[in-house]
Amino acid sequence: MNDSAAFEGSGGAEEFLRTLGERIRVLRSRRGMSQKMLADAAGVSLRYLSDLENGAGNASVLLLRSVAQALDVPIEELVNEAGERSSEYVLLQERLRELSEDELAAARAALNRFFDPGHNPALRVERVALVGLRGAGKTTLGNKLAAQLGVPFVELNGAIEAKAGLRVGEIHSLYGQGGYRRLERQCLEELVARGTRLVLSTPGSLVSDAGTYNFLLSHFFTVWLRASPEEHMARVVAQGDLRPIAGHSEAMSDLRRILEGRAPFYAKADVNIDTSGKSIAASLQELAAAVRQAP
Repeated sequence: MNDSAAFEGSGGAEEFLRTLGERIRVLRSRRGMSQKMLADAAGVSLRYLSDLENGAGNASVLLLRSVAQALDVPIEELVNEAGERSSEYVLLQERLRELSEDELAAARAALNRFFDPGHNPALRVERVALVGLRGAGKTTLGNKLAAQLGVPFVELNGAIEAKAGLRVGEIHSLYGQGGYRRLERQCLEELVARGTRLVLSTPGSLVSDAGTYNFLLSHFFTVWLRASPEEHMARVVAQGDLRPIAGHSEAMSDLRRILEGRAPFYAKADVNIDTSGKSIAASLQELAAAVRQAP
């Protein structure tokens, strides 16, 4: 089911508002944002956002839904800032709504091959990108894999900081998440344009931008390094980040929500490797084997 399908044909007002609240909560978690961060960024009160996520949204949302139903269009068509869609877009959108999840994946891959002039299957497997939450082993395993392959290891956040001349936190403070995402995409495109072999470690939140993640999937052989939430937390603390210790139960709940929101996107990677309970050597062996067997 796509993101908008949950709203279509939903039952009563209460069900719709609950679905809306859940979608907002999932999207927020996927981006790794707290309620306060989202409320501040949106310019709404924390109470309003909390009510919205809890299924107690403003009645005006229901009125907008009624108008969309009367027009027989998805509600997002009414709030699309790009203006009225072309006839070809509308026809294509309706065709995509009829496809299963597997058929959508095949359609996405076909579109990438057909319309992306830079898509080169031979070069794609020469570039390895590791995706997943912090603490999955992207830096440790990525460094070791690059050494085995004799290619450079690149951390995308490091490339972003070098390009901007600022730390990631400063980029977010000065330019917001939108500015950071633009730099992220630019750096990724520059790495591809070089045409060199490499192993890339990506920020956990990269999947929050569908366009950038689609670009990554199209141009890199991608591997999702995953672990249990408990191991993610333990590894982050072991790296010297003591922030999760304060309010541990709340931090674990946030981590679980983030992983739940991002997992369907991480799962689109070519290979999924679970590093839970495994030594670095064992995980590296599995990762190297997956890369060697890349089609």
